[in-house]
Amino acid sequence: MSTADIIDDDYEPTINNLLEKNSLKWIFIGGKGGVGKTTTSCSVAIQLSKVKESVLLISTDPAHNLSDAYGQKFSKNPTLVNGFNNLYAMEIDPTPDQLAPEFMEESGGDLFNFKELALSIPGIDEAMSFAEVMKLVKTMEFSVVVFDTAPTGHTLRLLSIPSVLDKGLGKFLSMQQNFSGVFSAISGMMRTDASPEAIESKIQSTKKVIEEVNTQFKNPDLTTFVPVCIPEFLSVYETERLIQQLTKLDIDVQNIIVNQIVYPEKDCNLCQARQKMQKKYLDQIADLYMDFHVTKLPLLKAEVRGVPSLKIFSELLVSPYDPSNPVTLPNQ
Repeated sequence: MSTADIIDDDYEPTINNLLEKNSLKWIFIGGKGGVGKTTTSCSVAIQLSKVKESVLLISTDPAHNLSDAYGQKFSKNPTLVNGFNNLYAMEIDPTPDQLAPEFMEESGGDLFNFKELALSIPGIDEAMSFAEVMKLVKTMEFSVVVFDTAPTGHTLRLLSIPSVLDKGLGKFLSMQQNFSGVFSAISGMMRTDASPEAIESKIQSTKKVIEEVNTQFKNPDLTTFVPVCIPEFLSVYETERLIQQLTKLDIDVQNIIVNQIVYPEKDCNLCQARQKMQKKYLDQIADLYMDFHVTKLPLLKAEVRGVPSLKIFSELLVSPYDPSNPVTLPNQ
């Protein structure tokens, strides 16, 4: 048996390793904008629904596309996807505008003062909001949660929130201890019930949630990140940068999905030119990620939209695409 055969056996070009991992709880899917993250996320969730008791797909991208992909309206509450009995989806913005009111209701204050506080502590707004999302998800008891994330930069900020929160919390506690009289006086002048102690208590409870989630995110048995890219320079470059950053954050990466690969038909000069260009980057991906499960997905003639099309497309995640047997979608 050759070395190549051993590599192929060890790193099957599918996501079957994720489907077979019973302990897996959190799956993040991300990459550069426009590479097909949402289509991939929907497809991964569909395959997971076949082997898991319940699956939740969450979009944390402000430019939500889950509703368009499934052809069904979703909101900040989990909604059963049409055609499934165990697959749910929700679209939520991890921003203080959406989640801050609940925070202030619990701590006895008003939204204005929360925003003022948020502005005074770098990153605290995203941290609080992310914590509220995670607390919500944790109470739902889904078997596995798939995150359809925003483009790379935003996703990395989200995943690095715990360290940001630690710094911000330290600043706040220091201010609260040194200027507790000033805080109380300002609260009285502004006629608010949000005492420094109440806000501190809320921040402490939020920090606890963030730390617990962070511990799970760094556990490869529970969490993995699946980068999605296309065989073009900027996408491959950003994928490598993403993987390096995830490694620094101690977040597991075992799979890479390469989307929109051109398999040219006869007498299509443009297709052949694109294939030649893509081959260079596919070769780079093969060299860079020999010890990853690299799944290759074709560029199809029709958009992958709606549950019937997504079900067909999702099969390519578990059974490598054969160009001699082209995929036909219902809307093609």
